Amino acid sequence: MTTTSIADQPVADRAKGFTLSEYGTCLAGIVWREGLRFLHQRERFISALVRPLVWLFIFAAGFRQVLGISIIPPYETYILYEVYIAPGLMAMIQLFNGMQSSLSMVYDREMGNMRTLLVSPLPRGYLLFCKLLAGTAVSLLQVYAFLLIAWFWDITPPTIGYLTVLPALVLSGLMLGALGMLISSGIKQLENFAGVMNFVIFPMFFASSALYPLWRVQEGSPWLYYVCQANPFTHAVELIRFALYGKINWVSLAVVAGCTAVFMIGAILAYDPSRGLARRGPAGGET
Repeated sequence: MTTTSIADQPVADRAKGFTLSEYGTCLAGIVWREGLRFLHQRERFISALVRPLVWLFIFAAGFRQVLGISIIPPYETYILYEVYIAPGLMAMIQLFNGMQSSLSMVYDREMGNMRTLLVSPLPRGYLLFCKLLAGTAVSLLQVYAFLLIAWFWDITPPTIGYLTVLPALVLSGLMLGALGMLISSGIKQLENFAGVMNFVIFPMFFASSALYPLWRVQEGSPWLYYVCQANPFTHAVELIRFALYGKINWVSLAVVAGCTAVFMIGAILAYDPSRGLARRGPAGGET
């Protein structure tokens, strides 16, 4: 008995559509590949935790007495500064992971692996979504590992919060991953990626509510307050913050969902060689 792959099927048969099992096989394969890559790059997991832990253990300890936090939603009492910045650090893990995943896409494109993926007969948008979903799954492992360590630092949200925050983490991870995917579509060489990362990550992180409440930003700089309000990362942080305490910030939910759709559509169009940014080079390879 012989078996045929999807690519070996006649064009007329493929035009009829794919079965759910074929879509599931594609998703499982891409997630499995990203999981193996993550396991083989242990320093990536360690570095993903070191960054937020440095902010939590050193920065928060130094600024605890300087940056007092008043009672603001979703908190119902005064909180320590490290408790306030924990959701922002969770979002920071996902932000760096999204950029790291887009870095891998640039590398795959240079090595030719991305071309192998995108020539699959499955819809290009579905392939990119599977790639995005795999990166988000990796970021969830990193975030919950951070929450486990933070628990020993007396950062203990309600027990139900560890479950209610999961949908918020998935949505924010998809948004930040889609943003990284969109950015990677316009990067032609791997060497240019570091500069782009610094240009995107640090303004998004510091011009947000991750480290300080927006009412303090408004007191110091009204124009910066509006910049922070327009920053999608701010709404990702607030969505996680509210969800961690079993509440919903509807404005942040709408902004994050809308930005996820916009970034994902932009990435799909950008990776379309007929009209996007990721075009083939003169030699037939990808640039």
